[in-house]
Amino acid sequence: MDSGKIKVNALNKIVVCAYHNVGYRCIAELIRQGADIRMIFTHEDSPTEEIWFESVRQLAEKHYIPYMTSDINLPENAALLQEIAPDFILSFYYRNMIKPEILSLPGCGALNLHGSYLPRYRGRVPVNWAVINGETETGATLHYMVEKPDAGDIVDQEKVTIEFTDTSFDVFNKVTDAAVTVIARSWPLLVAGTAGRIPMDLKAGNYCGGRKPADGRIDWSKSAVQIYNLIRGVTHPYPGAFMFLNGKKVIIWQAWPVEGSGEPGKVVSAEPLMVGTGNGLLAIKKLQLEGEEETTAEGFSQQYQLAEKFE
Repeated sequence: MDSGKIKVNALNKIVVCAYHNVGYRCIAELIRQGADIRMIFTHEDSPTEEIWFESVRQLAEKHYIPYMTSDINLPENAALLQEIAPDFILSFYYRNMIKPEILSLPGCGALNLHGSYLPRYRGRVPVNWAVINGETETGATLHYMVEKPDAGDIVDQEKVTIEFTDTSFDVFNKVTDAAVTVIARSWPLLVAGTAGRIPMDLKAGNYCGGRKPADGRIDWSKSAVQIYNLIRGVTHPYPGAFMFLNGKKVIIWQAWPVEGSGEPGKVVSAEPLMVGTGNGLLAIKKLQLEGEEETTAEGFSQQYQLAEKFE
């Protein structure tokens, strides 16, 4: 046996719903602890999405764990779950809302690992929202699932710091590490029946909806810091913040807020490329005309005649 493997209680049958790096890493931790995973529900990768994260399906195959990519809520999958009779259902970045009739099946409860320090940033893409809103910390939270999203009792949490230079990708990696810490700490307590339950105070938090690529359009009337937060919140591997130049879409991948003043959207300087905002200037570092290669601001300024204002 692997010396790093911890045996807790193989009698606790688990069904896991998982995707993305958080799903991969949390399943790997459960495997390390000797958990009895009877089935994994995951997703097919979308052809329109940049797949930069690890594959839950490949992890399941590696460890000979049965998996399905169909929705756990389908009637045939509900019947399968009744046959398995799991003690726990665990959800790690699974993208489908799990219906109450499924949540009621496991004998010991259904739990979700959420990528924020709940009750702050309940809902979709919590890491991106935290960065876009200029937060200085977030975290990972393990909580029981109820019909309302991200609203059940909290089992455990771990905070992470958001530095002013962090992108959403940087923060997502920190949150993933925090998620593994929470699972490593909590799973033995859940098995033993000694894990805590702290009621969720929804009034102390907020709920965020999902984001579409179109939501990345820059509003130059906002402050340089706000625009910078949007840029770092949706930069690689996400679709990016964008503007328009002479009717063509331009994605800004990297920028920095600086002191100064200028009319919102107006090019104050070509080299270095500085643009006025509602408060301060935005120094653009890397950008990309749609359909072209990403380039530095210096290269862009030399190649394209800049309009007086970005739209």
